[in-house]
Amino acid sequence: MRVLVVEDDEDLRFAVAAALRGSGLAVDEAADLPAADEALFVTAYDCVVFDRMLPSGDSADYVHRMRADGRTVPVLFLTARDTVADRVEGFATGGDDYLVKPFAVPELVARVRNLCRRTAVARPPVVRCGGLEIDTARRTVRRDGVLLSLTTKEFAVLETLATRPGEAVRRTDLIERCWDELTEPNSNVVEVLVSQLRRKLGDPPLIHTVRGVGYRLESPE
Repeated sequence: MRVLVVEDDEDLRFAVAAALRGSGLAVDEAADLPAADEALFVTAYDCVVFDRMLPSGDSADYVHRMRADGRTVPVLFLTARDTVADRVEGFATGGDDYLVKPFAVPELVARVRNLCRRTAVARPPVVRCGGLEIDTARRTVRRDGVLLSLTTKEFAVLETLATRPGEAVRRTDLIERCWDELTEPNSNVVEVLVSQLRRKLGDPPLIHTVRGVGYRLESPE
């Protein structure tokens, strides 16, 4: 899942982005509304985190225009404006959630992941494939009952493949869903991670290479 964080305070933006990446999300960053507008034009996000008051204007006005254009990406507002009227205004302009500064980072991560699930393809909370059990809610993976230790990025890739079982998932789709804009598209990050993931999942192999396309999660049975 991929998130855009729009915040002009560099330290706060870095902290929020780092926390979201640490939870397994791919995160892009923007410091103002023009940069956010460009990012939203070229990338499909599962959630956008907007600081309310930016040097380029009130992000609530931007979100109101975005909704008028028919764009439905979930939005969470971060703001120091904490009155009931401010919160009501945020929801009225198209916000889906509202968090007042200062805030607890774990709460922010939980709220963002909840909004991301709104755009996710409907699927059962536990996905099974050839003895593999992926609990997307608890973010745990077992094979033949044995709990596996995966990194957040490994889980993100496996989860993406599991949402499309038996389907060839393009390498570029994996980069878009599991990495952020800082990743070089021509690097070998996907190949290296899939190799690590295969070793952890064990035999018989469940992740298969689709030559010239990407990878597929499929039971050996």
